Amino acid sequence: MTQALAPLYGLVLAGGASRRMGQDKAALALHGRPQLDWACDTLARHCERVFVSIRADQQDDPVRRGRPVILDVHDGAGPIAGIAAAQAAHPDCAWLVLACDLPFVDDAAIGHLVGHRDGRSVVAYASSHDGLPEPLCAIYEPASRAGVLAAIASGRNCPRKFIVGTGVALLRQPDPAALDNVNTPEELQRARGHLGGPATP
Repeated sequence: MTQALAPLYGLVLAGGASRRMGQDKAALALHGRPQLDWACDTLARHCERVFVSIRADQQDDPVRRGRPVILDVHDGAGPIAGIAAAQAAHPDCAWLVLACDLPFVDDAAIGHLVGHRDGRSVVAYASSHDGLPEPLCAIYEPASRAGVLAAIASGRNCPRKFIVGTGVALLRQPDPAALDNVNTPEELQRARGHLGGPATP
């Protein structure tokens, strides 16, 4: 008998400082609206509920205000802190995690992940660039929670290395460019050109 899958919630990671970009990546308008709004709506088509992962000092930010949020509980731990906080808030749910700086992700990429939930603790793509896991567009099942906490407790805050340590088989990306991120002004310019938006900030 096949075990029932846990409910699937979405988590948009929007707690970063955007130092390399020089402006808030969650507020970038790459699809005609803030990237955070676009990411939340993308996950909402695949998840029962969607939350935004933020730092405590971002609660009054106008881009994030009004959305269900989950506050980071491990200061300085990076994206894995958001994952841990979400798992603590709803430990019986699986979390489809998406960084807010992935403007090329589409429903096909998300749906492919969701369709491969099969009991493995993490469902993730292999990077089309280096073959390593793509941890910020991935599904973390409840079974991954203990490992996430253990990684943080030991100072191993890299979610990519965490997934490597699980030994799970990785998926091949349907579109090799779907998980390309936008971290710098130069990458922003290229993304706007690719998406058909204006070439100026």
